Amino acid sequence: MKPFAYVRASSLQEAADAYAAHPGSRYLGGGTNLVDLMKLGVETPGALIDVSRLPLEEIRELPDGGLRVGATVRNSDLAADPLVRTRYPLLSRALLSGASGQLRNVATTGGNLLQRTRCGYFQDLSKPCNKREPGSGCGARDGLHRDHAVLGHSEHCIATHPSDMAVALAALDAEVELYGEAGTTRTVAAAEFHRLPADRPEQDTVIRPGEIITAVILPAAAPGAVSLYRKARERASYAFALASVAVVLDLDDGRVRRVALAFGGLAHRPWRATTAEARLTGAVPHPDAVRAAVDAELARAEPLRDNAYKIPLARNLACDAIAELAGTRPGSPATA
Repeated sequence: MKPFAYVRASSLQEAADAYAAHPGSRYLGGGTNLVDLMKLGVETPGALIDVSRLPLEEIRELPDGGLRVGATVRNSDLAADPLVRTRYPLLSRALLSGASGQLRNVATTGGNLLQRTRCGYFQDLSKPCNKREPGSGCGARDGLHRDHAVLGHSEHCIATHPSDMAVALAALDAEVELYGEAGTTRTVAAAEFHRLPADRPEQDTVIRPGEIITAVILPAAAPGAVSLYRKARERASYAFALASVAVVLDLDDGRVRRVALAFGGLAHRPWRATTAEARLTGAVPHPDAVRAAVDAELARAEPLRDNAYKIPLARNLACDAIAELAGTRPGSPATA
């Protein structure tokens, strides 16, 4: 066992000060990912700074009708919250599809966003991995990569981000609130919070050293908008997405007034499908038009030897979800 220090922070500033005093430290929320990585030897922090008892466990309605979700709100509580279930049903569905009930009872909102890839090469110290050890190579590229990225990857990394919640937040235009040095606060769009790997795959997010996630801000839901989260996985329970899709659809007189579409399981971060959104906005959501728009987005994909199946899988998920929301699929309701 590698020894490490443990600090229980009682305030945000105390947590930030502890981080500054312990180089190489990590913030600890529910620990459902970090502790596993420490057991594997992938993460070796010099100190754990426990932020789970900070007063960040509140879900609060904002004056404009949005919600402020504290960083330590447990995934199970967020999924069950009446306002979330009513206004943001895709977020509730994404959370409920993300893990076992036991893990959802422990995992936090902030920790969910900061979880790391489940790539087997990243988790195996005997294998090369640029994300774990920059410059060592990407073992998955020529190895086992059936579950890996088809969008936005680079020669340095083809890992995918595992969070279901993050995909829903990207489609909802949520923002991530961060507390930094000297008590400063900034917000980052959830769709931009995670990075594509490029030549720095070890950097999962745009978070700065020492910053703490304090909340997720959900904008007010548009009246009449409907939403859905759909996920394909190897088994029905407790498995990461081979591909997933989050859709928010707002129709006006049979035409798309606004659509938000995000894919999971296809890239190093939740993939906001801006090309498809632009083609669908103002259009009648006929199945042929929807398929053409989704195909235009997925034309950017660069599948590897064993994961080209993800492209038709993602296409079918997106087309089926939009058809269900638009009421153009035979026998399906127009709401979700």
